[in-house]
Order: sequence, then C-alpha cells, then structure tokens
Amino acid sequence: MNSKLQYQISNFLYHEAYLLDHRKYEEWLNLLADDIVYRMPVRVTTEGKNGSNLVDDMTYFEETKKSLTTRVKRLYTTSAWVENPAPRQRHFISNIFIEPGLQSEEYQVRSYFLFLRSRGSDLNAEQLFGERADVLRKENEGWRIASRTIYPDQAVLGVMNLSMFL
Repeated sequence: MNSKLQYQISNFLYHEAYLLDHRKYEEWLNLLADDIVYRMPVRVTTEGKNGSNLVDDMTYFEETKKSLTTRVKRLYTTSAWVENPAPRQRHFISNIFIEPGLQSEEYQVRSYFLFLRSRGSDLNAEQLFGERADVLRKENEGWRIASRTIYPDQAVLGVMNLSMFL
C-alpha cells in the first residue's frame, strides 16, 4: 500500500475514535455504509494451542445500519439508563494494516483496539481489547465502513454491558 492511502485510512479510523470518545454518535453513523454488517463473534477458552478460539456462528451482536441507528437514537432518550450519567471512554487504535479488498475502491483493514470506560467515581475502569477486521469503501462522500468484525481477546468480557461501539 502507498503511504497516502495508509495516511487516509489511519486518519479515518482515528477520526472515528474521536467521534465515539466524544459521544458524537449521529456523526459516527455517517461513517457507516448503508449495507454495513457490524458483529462481534464469541471467543471461548479451549484446550490446546491450535485454533482461534472464536465461535464465528455465535455472536455478542450482529447488527445492521438500521439496528445501529436505533441504538444511537435510544442513547438520546431517558430510557438509556446505562448511559446516565454518561461514562467516560477512550478508543485506542493501532497496528493498522491495509490490503486490497475484493471490490475496487474497497480495502480490508485490520487494526488492534483498546477500549477503556469509567463510570462516575468508580476507581475501576472497564476494558475491552482485541482486533478488528474492517472492509472500508471509498465513496463519493469519503470513506465508509462497509463491514466490521470485532474479535475480543477476552473469553470473559470485563464490562457491565455492551452499550459501547467499537
């Protein structure tokens, strides 16, 4: 990949993290393609050294643009009690690796993530970390996330809920 493409895609992912960290969820939705598949398979602990320990046909969530939009709209209501008061959160993105996609103007992008969230005066921060496999698509308006699969490294998630976006 050329350095210009690496720069564009890296900045796109950093901008996405900024939007999520600052709770700009409606703006974040604009980064998603209309046909997005947004999913997180379950990781299990198995004996032995071989295999990924991922159960691809069992997920914590598998969402579309419509379901993600519904989740975002709910965050702006009083029924989103888990977000009141709003938690403080950070998305750290690194190890961005880009390969050509299956279609022209699409790229397969792998990245590592670390998500930290704190609530109120709680001393303990929740964390999730792992790898993301994205398909990014260049459209007239800019880059869009056409697909995201989130692979958590933890078999037991150390978070109170999955209300965040990764």
